[in-house]
Amino acid sequence: MDLVLACDLGGTNFRAALLDRDGAVVREASRPSGLGAGTEADPEHWWRLLADGAGALLGEEPVRAVAICGATRTQVFLDAAGAVLRPAITWHDSRAEEQAERLRGLAPPGWAEAEHLNPYHPAARLAWLAERAPDAFARLAAVVDPKDFLNARLTGRIANDRVSAARMRAAAMPWDAAGVSLLGALGVPPAVAAVPVLEPTAILGPVRPGLPGALGRLAGVPVLAMAHDTWATVVGMGALRPGLAYAISGTTEVFGAIGAKPAAAPGLLSVDWGEGAQQLGGPSQSGADTLAWLRGALGGAWPEGGLEALLSTPRAAHPALFLPFLQGERVPFWDPSLRGAFLGLDRSHGAVDLAWAVLEGVAFLNRTVLERAEVALGAPVAEIRFGGGGAASPAWAQAKADVTGRPVAVGAAAEPGLLGGAIAAWAGLGAFDGIGAAQAALARVARRHAPDLARHAAYAPLFAAWTGAVAATREAGATLAALPAP
Repeated sequence: MDLVLACDLGGTNFRAALLDRDGAVVREASRPSGLGAGTEADPEHWWRLLADGAGALLGEEPVRAVAICGATRTQVFLDAAGAVLRPAITWHDSRAEEQAERLRGLAPPGWAEAEHLNPYHPAARLAWLAERAPDAFARLAAVVDPKDFLNARLTGRIANDRVSAARMRAAAMPWDAAGVSLLGALGVPPAVAAVPVLEPTAILGPVRPGLPGALGRLAGVPVLAMAHDTWATVVGMGALRPGLAYAISGTTEVFGAIGAKPAAAPGLLSVDWGEGAQQLGGPSQSGADTLAWLRGALGGAWPEGGLEALLSTPRAAHPALFLPFLQGERVPFWDPSLRGAFLGLDRSHGAVDLAWAVLEGVAFLNRTVLERAEVALGAPVAEIRFGGGGAASPAWAQAKADVTGRPVAVGAAAEPGLLGGAIAAWAGLGAFDGIGAAQAALARVARRHAPDLARHAAYAPLFAAWTGAVAATREAGATLAALPAP
């Protein structure tokens, strides 16, 4: 039986699995990744996780390919030999806010990338590195995603993929008539812009001989370039085709729509994802982690039966609102100073009302992104594919359907990111005629949630109130973010 090894370095866990030609998981392993725990991370820890996962999974069966995806908006800084220069900066981090603001002021009029210059942009973080860690900046030869670091350790070749490198590629393109790029203006070493950029399904190279432990058994096995975990999960849900939207509820939530042509919308990222599919949307800072925070905050009020049991109890006559900005926000607001809030609370509200407010608050954020994307695309999406930890909750899936007014389909794969890696691997090996054919054959839907039209209508004024509350509380959030506790 031929297998592929797929790995997903996520915010909470590092997952690895061996999958067969039909996309079925033969064996899998999971370890805490530590990636979502702070603003910096040690890439060497990820290498140890990969070696440990290989040791737990590899047997006598032949492995045909390795496909690794992982968190994006996380930069790993390497020298010319591939050595790590300093801890990686994770997606949580907003340290480069001042640098991003300065770069926006320097950008020439009409430069399309200017609206994407925020604290999470690789160019802003490179500006921070130049100012705060000049020794590392001077030795810099590559800025890559976490999966690229692992791929480089496996193959000895440093490269990125076209999807994950979209913002870096834009920063390397000329931004004025003189042909100067943003990276050039920052004095970034030329080698950084020269890192090869491949298609996700391209073969990066074979695993090097002589690697330690179980990794040594992979010598000669081709390694795919792959892409970030969002791309892999969308593929694993079968959503990489125009006319669909996706919602990935992991540690954070990623929401977007897929079109056939390039489009632009305020606050949304537009990236060519290949196979004739243009992504319009992007990552938030809210998601299943927001629900985990609520569970901890409620303590003993959280029932043994979990979320579904809590939501089965009656809620108050009047709703509460929740702004889910516990870590600032990325798409679509790009504001690290946004803060979370419960609004409209009264004495009748209890744990069930707070839980509904959290689910609805994240769904309202989804609807904000969806409405902007649909306007830009010129048509409504036919369906939202829903995956990640939050998709295990039928109530949350139904809430998304009712809030957005769009059908929500939950995939059959428990870990769509791993399935997406396997789909990409089999497509890259030529077992299918491209990603589209591979995902059509291997990505299956487990259940569908049709929107309740009466509830969708009832959500309209609540969504309007939520939108107004976001605008009204931004100034207060920025003030609070700058204040120390008494």
